[in-house]
Formats: sequence, C-alpha cells, structure tokens
Amino acid sequence: MKIRHLVYLLAGIAGLTTNAYADYQNTNPYICMSGDFSSVQQRSSERAIRFATFNAFLNRSNQGDLINDLRDPSDQLGIGGADTQIRAVAEIIQRVRPDVLLLNEFDYDQYGVALELFRENYLAVSQNSQEPIYYGYTYNAPSNTGLPSGQDLDNNGSSAGPGDAFGFGFFPGQFGMALLSRHPIGDDTRTFQNFLWKDMPEALLPDDPSTEEDADYYSKVELDIFRLSSKSHWDIPVSVNGTTIHVLAAHPTPPVFDGPEDRNGRRNHDEIRFWADYIGSTEQSSYIRDDNGRLGGLKESERFVIMGDYNADPKDGDSVNFAINQLLKHSAVDNAVAPGSIGGYADAESEGLMNDIHGGNPALDTGDFNPNGPGNLRVDYALPSKSGLNTICGGVFWPAPTDETYRLVGSGFPVISSDHHLVWIDVEVK
Repeated sequence: MKIRHLVYLLAGIAGLTTNAYADYQNTNPYICMSGDFSSVQQRSSERAIRFATFNAFLNRSNQGDLINDLRDPSDQLGIGGADTQIRAVAEIIQRVRPDVLLLNEFDYDQYGVALELFRENYLAVSQNSQEPIYYGYTYNAPSNTGLPSGQDLDNNGSSAGPGDAFGFGFFPGQFGMALLSRHPIGDDTRTFQNFLWKDMPEALLPDDPSTEEDADYYSKVELDIFRLSSKSHWDIPVSVNGTTIHVLAAHPTPPVFDGPEDRNGRRNHDEIRFWADYIGSTEQSSYIRDDNGRLGGLKESERFVIMGDYNADPKDGDSVNFAINQLLKHSAVDNAVAPGSIGGYADAESEGLMNDIHGGNPALDTGDFNPNGPGNLRVDYALPSKSGLNTICGGVFWPAPTDETYRLVGSGFPVISSDHHLVWIDVEVK
C-alpha cells in the first residue's frame, strides 16, 4: 500500500466503527471526514436540506446538440451514445436526491429548452427502477463561454477562436450552468457575468514576462472589456420553509492551457477570490457591482452555500497558491466536515502514478483525471456558511468497484456519466 494512502487510512480508522478504510468494498461508500481526518461520519437528519453540485458533462460540441440529445429518450444511440450518458447522470441524481442541485457544464440556451427536456424526459422518469425526482423551480442564465469578445485574447493572431471568447467556448452558452430546486427561488437573484477583472482591487492580472511592464499580457483595450467570470457568478436566493439560503454558484476556468503568463491560473484564483470577498467584510466587498448596478456583497448574517466546480484542489494540481483555500479557510465558511467517498480512495490506490505523490486525502477527490497527470483531484465543492446553518454530513458519489452503482461511474475512461462526481452536503437551519 502506498505510504500516503496508509497515512489517511490510519487517520480515518480511529473514528470508523465499520472499519471503512480497511474494508471499503463492504461499507457505505459515502462519507464525511472531519477537518483533521481523525474521524468519519455517516449521519443524516429528517430536517436536513441537501445541496449538491455536479459537473454533469452535459456539454456538446455544437449549439443545439444537447437539445437534440435530450429530446428523444428512446434513442439509445444518440450522438456518441449520448442517451446512455444522460441516463447515467439522471440516475445518479435520482439516487442522491438533492433538494437543490447545481449543474456545471450544461449548455445554455436562451429559452431553457434543454433544461426543461432534462427535467421532463430524464429526471421525472424512473431510471433503472429509481424513484423519479421533480424540481419545481429552476434558474438558468447566460454564460460568458463562447461569447465573442472581438479581441485576440489568446494572442494567437486571430480574434475568432474559442480562446478569444469572454470564456472559452465554441459557441455562446457552451459549458454553462443551471440550478434546479425543490424549494422556491426568490426574485432577488444577482449575476456578475459582466464584472470586469480589472475592477477587482489588486487583481492578479497576467504579465507578459518578455517586457518590463507589469500586468501587461492584455492590452488596455482588452482589459477595458475583459470579464472576470469565465462563465458567470450567480447569487440565487432559495427559500427553505421561509428561510433564505443564498446559492453562490460559479465554475472558474481551469488553471491550465496557457503559458508562462499563467493567465488561466490567475483568472481561476481571482474567480475564487470573488466569492471570498463577496462573503467577507463590507470593505472587502465594496468594489463588487452586479449586472444591474447594485454594489456590495452578502451581509454577515446571511446564510449561503457556495457550489460548483472550482477547478482547484487545496493541496494538489496547478492552481495559483492553492486558490480554493481562500474559501476553505474563510472565517465565514463551515469547513468542519468534508464530503468524501470510498470510491475515490480506491481509485487513487488502484491507478497510482500522480496519485501516489499527491498531498491531499484521496477519499475527498471529486475529479477522476488522467493518472499520468494531473491525477485525481478535489475540485467540486458545496461549502455552507457558519452563520445560520448546521452542517450535518454529505458525500461524493464515487462508488467502489464492487458496488452495484459503480457501473454509473466506471474507471474514468471512457466517461460513462462524467469525469466529475456529484458532491452533496446536508445542512439544517439553525
């Protein structure tokens, strides 16, 4: 057994009456670990509200392809076996049964056709004998992905490529987001799609290392239009039995696919920092302006859950200064328990390679990536506020190979449902 894995096994066993790490094949595959890894919890509450985030890989290569794939559930072939993948995604959701669900990499369309088809044709229809799940409320809004900027943002001599859009994408709305809820969504939603990166104080704007100027990778003309959010940032108030809980949703750009200027790594860092400032002090959030011109962030007493694929691991990977720690170590965030899985631990143990030299706990990983690099990572989060919420437990839908539901995730390649795993957290209102 690898040394790193043994360390986490021994740390977890002390709190496990089921000896889960020693015999992961014969136990509940969904766990919550304490912040110091000294114990593992498997708890639930009738009063719990389940918040989940899932990069569901429901993006397609061409505009309209997702709608076509969702329109006919009887088509088992679809484009690249699309229906089989969609059914696997829907079954995972039906099994976990979140009350509030954020989908990342769900192609946006102006009239919400794809989201409605997914609700009606898949979630509201039993998948493999699972109970259908109904979401009476949804939120869908434009994304910066694929939206032409008119500038050569990737400096390749053309201004018409996917890297020149306000967020990487081949058409407007590719890799978008969508929220589904069993509780009412309020009218006072805030979006920050148009917020300019340069307007963040002390922003980590990328620098051209071949010049003496600072922060000059982008020209002044480009910075005057360059948006911070690669998709969007949303503040969506959800009313749970009369109590408002703000869903803070985003999907920062991956901190890779760039050059020595590290433009994507720096942008990822500041997209994450945006929420850290938004939930911070009045002074910290004073610069923030939403798409309707309203200034400021959340009040100190507001309840929230930060959700999404943040493309940043707290100990491994390529993010700048392990950027997600801006949230994990934030004074307003309850990080006392961390959702995990036995399957993530088992996968890292089986595949090895980069996983063997990672510093993080493999049971907390959420992304099943190439073991040659970067290896599995923890990149998907549901982070509740300390204020007004009591965190109970949660999990990562990553079954062990001997579990019947392993067929929904597989070994990572080829992708069966997604290369990310659904993450959930259960909270109750104080």
